[in-house]
Amino acid sequence: MSPADEKLWATLVHVGGIFFGPLPALIGYLVLKDRGPFVRAHTATALNFQLTLLIAYIVGSILSIVVIGILVLIAAYVLNIVFSIIAAVKANRGEWYKYPLTIPFLS
Repeated sequence: MSPADEKLWATLVHVGGIFFGPLPALIGYLVLKDRGPFVRAHTATALNFQLTLLIAYIVGSILSIVVIGILVLIAAYVLNIVFSIIAAVKANRGEWYKYPLTIPFLS
């Protein structure tokens, strides 16, 4: 895979996480992990971040009985948008990026 294609797919995986959650990162990781180190690293970090957010959404949903759960859901939603855009810009520039506050499920 050419470096331009790797940057494109890495960018799409990060942006896809805003709209579809962990699904684009999971599909990207399973399909593209052997195509190059750049796209593998970005799909793995995107999947780690989306799985961490999924845990935050579940905890927020459970805690929505109490008011704090709604705040957790709003914070997770905003962090998803902000960090995914930052990661997509970094991937498009060809830079490596690691999401903050992420549980490392994959390496």
